Amino acid sequence: MQQSPRLHCALEAIDAANLADPNQEQMDDELLPKEYAYSLHMTRWLFELEAEPSERLQIACRAQHIERWTMPRKDYPEGRKAYYQWRQACGRMHGRRAAEIMAGCGYPAEECERVETILTKRELRQDEDTQLLEDVACMVFLERYFADFYEEKADYDWEKWLRIVRRTWGKMSHRGHGAALRLAEGMPAHLLALLQEALAEPED
Repeated sequence: MQQSPRLHCALEAIDAANLADPNQEQMDDELLPKEYAYSLHMTRWLFELEAEPSERLQIACRAQHIERWTMPRKDYPEGRKAYYQWRQACGRMHGRRAAEIMAGCGYPAEECERVETILTKRELRQDEDTQLLEDVACMVFLERYFADFYEEKADYDWEKWLRIVRRTWGKMSHRGHGAALRLAEGMPAHLLALLQEALAEPED
């Protein structure tokens, strides 16, 4: 898919920002800065779910975690309420940074504002672009991070895992559900069993 000059400018600037992440992630045969690797997963899944995504969706997906390491979770208290406050603060920061980059690459103010809104996810369910971003993020989590997260949180009981899976599922569209079910066929047996039970008995 050919890129316009301003899209190329924006994606390059986002990549440059995320390449500064001091944390690393293994991707195929190389170690990459973690949020740069994450942004590549986001872009790949965007094109899996939408053959010809708009420029604003390409930018939003690439900037989904832009410079997230500068706002670590540990700076917020423990607990679900603080976790959501952190997530909301991250979303606002990501949206602001993406909008700044877009403006510097020549995008009009209304496009910058749209991407900022998408990244804050204030209009999830009501806005198609925001919903697609959420579907992409959920697919990246299920494919790349779910198994490791499960191992890291060995203290979580089965009921808590069911709630996590149901919440993730509840944020996705029908298109996302279809992609997730296809992906689940290749999951380890214990994760597939978790997914099947969570979806067989919907949370009240």
